[in-house]
Amino acid sequence: MLLIHCPYCKSDLPELEFANAGEAHLVRPADMSDMSDADFADYFFVRDNPKGVNLERWRHAHGCGRFFNAVRDTVSDKFLKVYPAGEPRPSDAEVKALLEAQAEGRKDGGSGA
Repeated sequence: MLLIHCPYCKSDLPELEFANAGEAHLVRPADMSDMSDADFADYFFVRDNPKGVNLERWRHAHGCGRFFNAVRDTVSDKFLKVYPAGEPRPSDAEVKALLEAQAEGRKDGGSGA
């Protein structure tokens, strides 16, 4: 079973306690009333879903109920980092270092988490 670390409860808990809430760090348009229907649809419905590292928003639905952000590798399904909502997104260099650490863990026979 996949265990996810809740940064508020400070515990590794089963994935069944959590709900994915989509892409993290989205910037809301300043004035949505000025957007065309097509632009609004793109903002509201279209999300990046790259193979590899994603910055995601999660909710500890069956626990503390709080939202947090995560850096997750969709290829390995490993959570590389979790951090409270409201904290700035990790830099590209930090994400690269997290991926390299995960790869080193695989080479060494570790879990990579």
